[in-house]
Amino acid sequence: METVLVTGAGGYIGSNAAASFARAGYRVIGTVHRTVSARLAQLGLKTITADLTDTASIPPLFADRPDYVVHIAARASDVGRDAWFRTANYDAVTRLASASLAHGVKRFVYLSTADVYGLHDFNGEDEDALAFDEAVTNPYPKYKILSEKWLAANLPRERFSCVRPCVVYGRGDTSITPRTVAYLKNAPLVFHFGKWRGRNRWPLAHVENVCRALQAAMILPEAGGQGVTVLDSRRVTVSDYYHELAAEFLPGKRLREATLPMSLIRPVAALATALSCNRTQPLFDPTLYALDTVSHNLDFSNSRMLAWFDKMGMEEFRHDSYR
Repeated sequence: METVLVTGAGGYIGSNAAASFARAGYRVIGTVHRTVSARLAQLGLKTITADLTDTASIPPLFADRPDYVVHIAARASDVGRDAWFRTANYDAVTRLASASLAHGVKRFVYLSTADVYGLHDFNGEDEDALAFDEAVTNPYPKYKILSEKWLAANLPRERFSCVRPCVVYGRGDTSITPRTVAYLKNAPLVFHFGKWRGRNRWPLAHVENVCRALQAAMILPEAGGQGVTVLDSRRVTVSDYYHELAAEFLPGKRLREATLPMSLIRPVAALATALSCNRTQPLFDPTLYALDTVSHNLDFSNSRMLAWFDKMGMEEFRHDSYR
């Protein structure tokens, strides 16, 4: 039985990935930062408490000689100090990947983000037509880009792969879904911003499809040195998304929609970002990063993901609930 080390297994994506690998027949060891999630406890998987920003915490992770390392642990937020993101999302990556190479790990799989392409309008481009947006200023995608570039420069192609999910939702989501539901619950009007008026694609990636992509990235020969965009095939607009969430979580609530010009809302977003610079979560929405996310047409191709699923004998998971 092969062993997979999953970092960040106490979190939302990490706990789902650990469970998915266990179901697939792997021996799973998960790192947790502070607490073991209920999901991991129920599965009875081995866990190691580790702070990956601490250099001394890395060597013990390889005591069980993992065959693969799936690195999910990260600081994920649209606000915060640059130094916080560099430590967690770049320095920790380079140390863990170097240790993986030194310990003979077959492949280091890095959970990145589709935000490395930038927050612009897209029209179905695939990975070969997409490039890193070197002009990003938000530290979250900034250090994801730098980490991917470091892996490409320092690891043999066959020893790493990068998975780039879009907006992740599904079982156990503690981030985007509850944040949006809270907004819909309290807002007398649902606002869209800019020219798309809510008709732009909201790029959803069910957590189950992320887990399947992680497994494919781990073992497919053609995945070596490659990045894959994880995106559900079903096209959902921002307006669709709001209405679907309301129907599931706020039954009976009637959504009234309006559109504001970007010139009016951007100063508010800039203020939210500035006031949240020392916080782990925004003081209020939208931040500049959130504004650019919901106001652009993030319409990518998922052809590589589907091709990898086909190679693995997997089917795409089809959305049935946001819970």
